[in-house]
Amino acid sequence: MIIRKAKVTEARLIKEIIDVNAKNGLMLSRSLDQIYNSIRDFTVCLQGDNLVGVCALAVFTEEFAEIRSLAVQENHRKKNIGAHLVKACITEAFDYDMKNVFTLTYIPEYFKRLDFLPVSKDDLPHKIWRDCVSCEHFYHCDEEAMIYRMED
Repeated sequence: MIIRKAKVTEARLIKEIIDVNAKNGLMLSRSLDQIYNSIRDFTVCLQGDNLVGVCALAVFTEEFAEIRSLAVQENHRKKNIGAHLVKACITEAFDYDMKNVFTLTYIPEYFKRLDFLPVSKDDLPHKIWRDCVSCEHFYHCDEEAMIYRMED
């Protein structure tokens, strides 16, 4: 297993993995344009020559970064790939001197196992007003906010 930053040439593969997970209700979809525009945020997992997992770290402020677009191919789940990707993004956030890493998720139990704690969306106004306000699910969002505090 190799964990590394994504290459631009992998954008379409990243979208394919995200799309399958989004169709299964595990996450929100991302357009190819969004992926190209944020390709530097993505970390990927390779098994041999196959890209099997993705995760992105988006910086919001000097205090907050977001784990987003965590997705693993279905036939590669239960192998700790997602945990390795999240930990790589947390390490990256640590290298940036971030104080908190948050996520909005449909699977809070998963992030609890990775030491994320529940938090109110009201504590994340930068996320709500930058991204969520333009989301089709804004008025009926059922994602849960979770936070990993780097200093704890």
